[in-house]
Amino acid sequence: MNLPFLPRFVKIALIPAVAIWLGVGGAMAQAPAQAPSATPVPAPATSPAPAASPAPSASPAPPASPAAPAAESAPAPSVQTADPFGEPITLTAKKVVLAKGTANWDSAFDSLIESYKSLTALLDKQGIKPSGNLMIVYTSTDDTGFTYMAEVPVDQEPKNLAKNMSMGQSPEGKALKFVHRGSYDNMDNTYEAITNHLDDKKLEAKDTFVEEYITDPVKTAEDKLVINVYVPLK
Repeated sequence: MNLPFLPRFVKIALIPAVAIWLGVGGAMAQAPAQAPSATPVPAPATSPAPAASPAPSASPAPPASPAAPAAESAPAPSVQTADPFGEPITLTAKKVVLAKGTANWDSAFDSLIESYKSLTALLDKQGIKPSGNLMIVYTSTDDTGFTYMAEVPVDQEPKNLAKNMSMGQSPEGKALKFVHRGSYDNMDNTYEAITNHLDDKKLEAKDTFVEEYITDPVKTAEDKLVINVYVPLK
């Protein structure tokens, strides 16, 4: 390489550099040319598996909504307890207007109703209200019929009583209470049960039985009657 325009010292300085350059160039010429390194194809990025989406945490149960206030409950229907059977009680005497009568068993209920109607008609006419329920007091019985007194408690004495009517007092003293429900015709079953009860308990009854009509015998269907039966004891 001819470099005439450079000063000598530069030439001297350049000679080793050139030699070095030539040496390197020769070495490079002798070295097999390296194939250009293939541009590494980036491996297809394995798309990371989507992280398993966390299992949806069980959504917390919504807070229990406050229980709806219970609807105002209707009053519970009253429960009918067993009727007393042979319950000891003490009868208190009441002032009554009464009508005496006789009847045979075939028309017993009709006869009692007629007596009751005659008493209520008398009281209605004089504007007197009964102070208690109709009572029937049986004074004697036999196979064909019975005698009785129909009694209505009153606070005020009525006037102009019929011949078979009078003022009096209802029975008083110790007695047993029984309850009959149903028609008058079925009273035989109740009285049979009463007789058995007295025998079992070895109790002696007086010859009088008292029936108190809790339901109005005129306005109530006969099979819906409720009658308290009182058995006075000796």
